[in-house]
Amino acid sequence: MDKKITKVITYGTFDLFHQGHYRLLQRAKQLGDYLIVGITTESYDKTRGKLGVVDSIMTRIENVKKTGFADEIIIEDSPGQKFSDVKKYNIDIFTVGSDWTGQFDYLKDYCKVVYLERTKDISSTMLREQKQQIQRIGIVGSGRIASRFIPEAKLVSGVSTQGVYNPHKESALEFAGKWDINAYTEKEEFYQDIDVAYIATPHNTHYEYIKEALEHGKHVICEKPLVLQKRQAEEVFAEAKKKGLILFEGIKTAYCPGFQKLLGIACSGMIGNIRNVEACFTKLESPANREMTDRLYGGSFLELGSYVMLPILKLFGTGYEKIEFDTIDGENGLDMFTKVSLRYPAGVATATCGLGVKSEGRLLISGTLGYIIVEAPWWKTSYFEVHYEDAGRVDKYSEIFLGDGLRYEISDFLALLNRHEKNAFKFTRGESIALAEIMETFMREKR
Repeated sequence: MDKKITKVITYGTFDLFHQGHYRLLQRAKQLGDYLIVGITTESYDKTRGKLGVVDSIMTRIENVKKTGFADEIIIEDSPGQKFSDVKKYNIDIFTVGSDWTGQFDYLKDYCKVVYLERTKDISSTMLREQKQQIQRIGIVGSGRIASRFIPEAKLVSGVSTQGVYNPHKESALEFAGKWDINAYTEKEEFYQDIDVAYIATPHNTHYEYIKEALEHGKHVICEKPLVLQKRQAEEVFAEAKKKGLILFEGIKTAYCPGFQKLLGIACSGMIGNIRNVEACFTKLESPANREMTDRLYGGSFLELGSYVMLPILKLFGTGYEKIEFDTIDGENGLDMFTKVSLRYPAGVATATCGLGVKSEGRLLISGTLGYIIVEAPWWKTSYFEVHYEDAGRVDKYSEIFLGDGLRYEISDFLALLNRHEKNAFKFTRGESIALAEIMETFMREKR
């Protein structure tokens, strides 16, 4: 009678393969006769909130193969797969590192679960930190968006939030106390302690803060809109280039995986030549908030215009022939609802945004062979459909959107920095300058 083969399964990302990985696989192999190793994809790691994997999946597979311990290698790319794999492969023993102790006890009804003691003083996170300098980020401003930034930054390997600057001491101390970071009221001390300035202040202050950060030799991530004049945008980008620094406009939608997939489909030719783009983003804002009360720099377009202009600039470019603005103003003169119409050589586009008027917020991309529809909130793109002349044919696409989305722009900024590049392709220098010019045109016409 043949002896029963004991099957063992384990999982991991196996990024920056190290001695701890080797020992874990070695001990896993010793538990049985046949070892299956599940290697986690980067996309699945992202769904679990982890960004910053260095090695490609092919490199990670090859490194596991080289150990000689794996009898079979599979790919883990979805939640719940461990449970189905245990049943599919008739697993006798499930094993992972002891840092997961208790997390997989639910599998004990189907196989033996073993938590292996991890090798001390070594991890992929430690190696990533050694391989790349940890970028110390200083936050300028202590408002709502700054509060969203900190928990998102914690999920990106290679950055740490050093502190917050606010000339108002009480605001700085309150914000710093809430997030357990340093408070700064003196600029020189602040810039001395950081590598990157994250600017999250009212729109009209961005220009001066960007200039100050660049003058101090610091990279800059600035919330949208970067600046409000074309001349200002050209100036700060030229200064960043001169100093070899990165200047990065933080429109989070531009960097999220779903939106990038959407652009890829739209530009692939699947819907033919693009002839029309319609983007709408509206929300009902509290009357007390800054964007509803600031008579000079509030209103719907300065607040939301960056989002609705994004897909238009990405798909049609910056070379529009004509631009027109139609607004509905509130009692204080601020635009509560704005529609922007653009004419291009080969198409037309409409961008609609509102703070005091609610509308169906969707993104529509029309082509000569079909169209793409993304329902609200399309600016957090997680699902979209491609429709064709044949009404029975609908292609459906989905992609995870995690948290508040700021982790994506932080991760892309860090990738630029580590690759020693100075311009982001997901939202380029030219697109930032074009957006600043559109903001300037709007403000000039409003006045």
